[in-house]
Parts: sequence; C-alpha cells; structure tokens
Amino acid sequence: MTRRRLRVHVSGAVQGVGFRPFVFALAQRYALSGFVCNDARGVLAELEGDTHRAFLWALRSEHPPLARIDRVDVTSLPALGSTGFAIRASLAAGAATSRAIPDAATCSACLADLFDPASRFYHYPFVTCTDCGPRFTITRRQPYDRANTAMADFAFCGQCAADYADPGNRRFHAETLACPDCGPQFSHTVQEIAAILRVGGIVALKGIGGFHLLCDATNETAVARLRLRKRRPARPFAIMLASDGASRPFASPTAAERDLLNRSARPIVIVRKGTGLAPSVCPRLRTVGVMLPSAPVHHLIFHALERNGADGTCALVVTSANLAGDPLVIAGAAAAQDLSPIADLVVTHNRPILIRADDSVMAVIAGEPAFVRRARGYVPDPIDLGEDGPTVIALGAHLKATVCVTHGREAFVSQHVGDLDSAQTRRFHHETVQRLLAELGIRPECVACDLHPDYGSTVVAQTLDLPVLRVQHHAAHLAAVAAEHRLHGPLVGLALDGHGHGSDGMAWGGELLIRTGGIWHRHGHLRPLPLPGGDRAAREPWRMGMAAMVAMGRGAEAERRFSRHPLAAPLTRTMTADGPVTTSMGRLFDAAAALLGVCEDQSYDGQAAMELEALVDRTQIQPGGYHIIDGMLDFTPLLGTLLQPGIDAQTGAGLFHGTVIAGLAEWIGAVALAQGQTRVVLGGGCFMNRVLAEGLALALRRRGLEPWLPRLAPANDGGIALGQAAIARAHLMQSNRS
Repeated sequence: MTRRRLRVHVSGAVQGVGFRPFVFALAQRYALSGFVCNDARGVLAELEGDTHRAFLWALRSEHPPLARIDRVDVTSLPALGSTGFAIRASLAAGAATSRAIPDAATCSACLADLFDPASRFYHYPFVTCTDCGPRFTITRRQPYDRANTAMADFAFCGQCAADYADPGNRRFHAETLACPDCGPQFSHTVQEIAAILRVGGIVALKGIGGFHLLCDATNETAVARLRLRKRRPARPFAIMLASDGASRPFASPTAAERDLLNRSARPIVIVRKGTGLAPSVCPRLRTVGVMLPSAPVHHLIFHALERNGADGTCALVVTSANLAGDPLVIAGAAAAQDLSPIADLVVTHNRPILIRADDSVMAVIAGEPAFVRRARGYVPDPIDLGEDGPTVIALGAHLKATVCVTHGREAFVSQHVGDLDSAQTRRFHHETVQRLLAELGIRPECVACDLHPDYGSTVVAQTLDLPVLRVQHHAAHLAAVAAEHRLHGPLVGLALDGHGHGSDGMAWGGELLIRTGGIWHRHGHLRPLPLPGGDRAAREPWRMGMAAMVAMGRGAEAERRFSRHPLAAPLTRTMTADGPVTTSMGRLFDAAAALLGVCEDQSYDGQAAMELEALVDRTQIQPGGYHIIDGMLDFTPLLGTLLQPGIDAQTGAGLFHGTVIAGLAEWIGAVALAQGQTRVVLGGGCFMNRVLAEGLALALRRRGLEPWLPRLAPANDGGIALGQAAIARAHLMQSNRS
C-alpha cells in the first residue's frame, strides 16, 4: 500500500483524559510514525504509514472513557519518511477552543491501588490516573498540561517520572500523577478524622471543588449540633455512603437511581429515605440526598470507620462548607477562619482548588435523570443546541444563579453560583463570567439578563459594554427546555415557579405561554392571589394562607386561624384589590401548606412545598376544585376544600396535588387543541416536585400531548441562563435575517 501522512485534529473534551497516550498506543498498534500533542483546539497528531483507516476507526470507537469527541478533521500531507512516534510538548498558539473536562470519581483500578499494601499508592488520598481524578477544578488554563494546573508545583519523584514516561503504564502522561513522596498531603491523618467522627464531632474537609462538613448521620446530637453551628435549621442534609450496597437501611434507591449514584460524576441523588438516620438529617421529608465517595480520601475515611467498630453500614452527613448565603469555601486560610466555629477539626491539603464547584444534585423524574443543581462532575460539559448560532452570554437570575455562554452549536452553562445576595457570591458570579469568556477566547455579541431591574445579574449586565437583551423570567424557563431538546417552531409552554418579574411589572409564577415566530407570549395564568408583604410572603407561608382566605371572603376567620402571628390582623384588614398580587404556583403551594397546618414559616426556599409533597401517598381529584375562565385557571374552590373540617394534612396534600394536576392538564389540553399543537414544554422550579411533574406528564400524554421536562439544566432558576441565551441567540439570528 502507498505510504501516506495525515494530520488529524481531534476537538472536544480530549485533554486531561489520557488521549495523547491513547493515540500513542494506537500508533504503535498500527505501526504509524509521527507525533501527537495538545494544542489550543484539542489534540493534534501527524501519522505516517499505510494503516490510517484502521487507526481512525479505532480512534472514534475506543477512545478513553472520559473523552468526548466533537469532530475529527483529517488533512493529507506529503510523506516525510519519518520513523518512531512521540508525544510532543503542547502548542499553545491560537485561541483556545479545546475545553476542560469535568472532575471524575476514583476509578476501580486506582481504588485497587489505594487498598493494595504492595502498591506505592497504598492509602495515598490523592491517587489518580488518566481515567479519574480532578480536572475542571484544578485547571488554570488550556491546553491541559501539568504546568497549567494546580499540580504545577509538585515535581515528579523518580518513580512517578518513570510512570509518566512509560507507554505501558496507565499513568502515562497523567498530569495529576503524584505519590506520597512527591505529591500533595493532607494536614491531618485519616485516623484523626475518623476519631472525631466516631465521637460525634464535626469535620471540615477540603475536597475537590471545595470544603465539606462531615458528621455521623446516625448521631442525632451531632447532626443537631451541625445545624445549630451552621445556622441551617431545617434544609435537608445529604449523606454519603461507602457504596450503593451500603444504602440499606438508610435509603431505598431504584435501579435508575443506583445507576446515577455510580456514575463517575458522583452526584447527590434524591432517593426514598429509609431508616436509621438521625431525624434531623432531613426533617419532615420522605426523601434523602445520597452520594457515593468521589475522592480517595472518602474511601479511606469509611475504611477507617469500619475497621474501628462500625458494622459496615455507617453513613456520614456531607454538606457544603459555607456560611449562610456565601459561596463554598475553597482556600485553607479562609477555612481556618470561617469554619473553625462550625467544625471541631478543619482538615486541609496543599493542592489548590482553582475553581470552586458544589456537588451536583439529581433526581429521577418520569423515568429519566433531571438536575436539581448542575455542578461538579458535569460542568463544563456543554449542551448541544443542534445548530450553529451567534455567541452570547447570559447572566441568569438572582437566585440559584448560573452563567451561560454559547459558542457555535454549544451552550456552556457554568456550575451553580448561588444567590446573589452577598458580596462574596456576586464576586464569584463575576469571576465565573470572566473565566468562561477567557477559556473560550470569545467576545459575545450581546448579554442577556432577567427582566427584573433589581436582580444582581441584571446590574452586572449593564457593566459588560455589550448590547443588553432583557428576557422575561418564565419565557427563559421554557426556552431552556426547548433549547436542550432542540424543539423548533410553535410550542405551548407551562412555567410554574415561585416568582418572576412579569412584563406588566407584576409577580408571575403560574403562566401558560405560547411560542410563535420565536417569541413567547403570555396566553393565560393562574388566578392572582394577594401577596401580603411582597417578598416576605415567600418566606412566611402563613401570609399566603391568610391571603387565600381573604380572597374567599373569609378574612375574619383568617385572623383567628393565624392569630399567633402578630401581623395577621392588620394585614387582613389592609389587603385590598389595589395591593400587590401574584399568579405564582409556588405561592399557591405555600397557601395550601399553611391552610393544612403543614408549614407556616419556612427557613429555606421551597420548604413548604417539599413538606406538602412528602405527605402524599396517593392523589385525589376534588370535583369542582377549579374553574377555567377566559384563559385563567382558578383553584380557589380547592383551597376552600382544604379548610373543611375532617380534612387532615395527608388527605389535603393528596387532594391538592391531584386537583392541581387535573386542572393544569385540562387547561393546557384546551389551549394546545385550539393552537393545533401537541408539544408542551414544562419548566420552572415547581417541576422539581416529582408528584406534580410525573402526574402532569402522564395526564398530558393521556390527552395525546407530548410533554417535555427539563433534563440537562435544572428546572429551577439554575436553568434560567440557558433559556436567556437561547432567546438571545434566536433574537440575533432573526435580526441578521431581516
């Protein structure tokens, strides 16, 4: 056969995954000469020989497990008569288009080394190889070489240098490679950590994307102490188990949930709660967030606990180490100052965390995975939008903020940033904006933000020296779902959440929208309820319970029912038709929870709705529980039913969910029929309620409709940036065509 030389350019997530060693091994297998290196676009190889077809097939079909190939460009070159094959130094010229890859949990081979007394990595809490370990959180810049990571200051010892240079070793060109002789070290031993946990203490532990707080999840005193010190009175904690086999008795994951738990991203997965956990882990809920070890140190801690008296079924609370409202702590100096009042032991290490990333949180809803929070393990994987488009940046909402940048056909959604109430979180948001733009080497054509004038993200948008497009909150929720599923053309959409600034300046949150010509129009909404106290009503559900009773003409009864609240009487008497109102489904849930006595004051977002959902054993439909008049869906009759004598909280919760599902399905069905549409997109934070999401999706399918739920971005405000970006892209594309 004729000897040829080809230049092969591979783009995608191909740096930091062992791709160069993989190409090296393939070249050896197929007797090809040449070289391979990283460059700004990805991985570049030149290969000379006569077996290129077999090489290219193997390149696409056998690539390393963490790699994601977007495209392979092949160019013919004159043969040089070269011999041998080498891995060359990276080429850094040009704008960076290669992307970092997510952090990955310890692989089975490294786990075997961790517990093999004959291995030099025995009990070393930073063991890693080309198939596992931190990537995104330790990367300073592309291309992904050791000098551009947090490992830059750790020079190889002789043995690590030999492994790094050995084509037959799985740590061949593993940039995170280190051992006890040359690598990072923890400030305390695993035995010291385990000793504190065994006696009910709290440990602050530096991990991959930030610090965690740990304690014994079966020790009520320890968990209650953690709640008190962290000022987190009721929000559920997640737990970590040694393996999915150790879930009993603490949790009952389904097969689909077990699959999620064991993915290399190691997300927190919301599953059915079992027995044996301290009551304060997730009070008044039937579910618990479960995660498996994501780093070698976690495996070592469980091993130490089990060797010292535990029966192999220990569970640990593992929660983000941050002060209320602030971002995750990542620096050792900050940890000593901020976490010492919370933790009995602060454990740090000397490998820097360059990018903070919370744990991802997921649930299986309607049979498929869905994000509650998208962060470590999944970021910075892009979302494929299906077609090329303008480059834009979107800054998200004010709560659960994320940032999104589109480039070509891809949308890069940042890790969870948080609520933009504190200066520290706003600084983190700014850093995230700058990092995304720098990594992609782009200048956007415009910046998209929320319609609300006072959101922190809206304020930032005005500072970027770009044209600003302000996007209505609920249109963004629905656009995010349409974008990830690549749904084009006319659509019917239902957005259900707690709050969003409407185009009329009012508080929306239960909106039926229709997309025509790329623009979302409000077609209908829930019947407005008074919003006593404005934003305070979101924190104090008793206000919404009282508002519902006033709307039913039962103000005097409302004063008596909520008399323990000093403001109940004056608020009841001052609620007028001219006061603030809301169409929010989230506030409707709050009203129901308050009327049923489930939750009158909440300490975290969504508490009332979550506790109401937790009571549902089965749903029921209240006849006459809703009315649909002139495009408005009115659940006032249902709220009246919840006040009837003999309706206990559990019965009421089932009636509420069942009737809401029935009313929404009828409402949507009529509009979809009138519009000649079958596709319905469902978005907004209320769709994290599994009973509502699954019940409504089923009801719509029974009507011959196609419901589309959020999957790749959170249903809550964490997905808003994606929707803003999608609308901005569509706006620019339309403008360019005109």
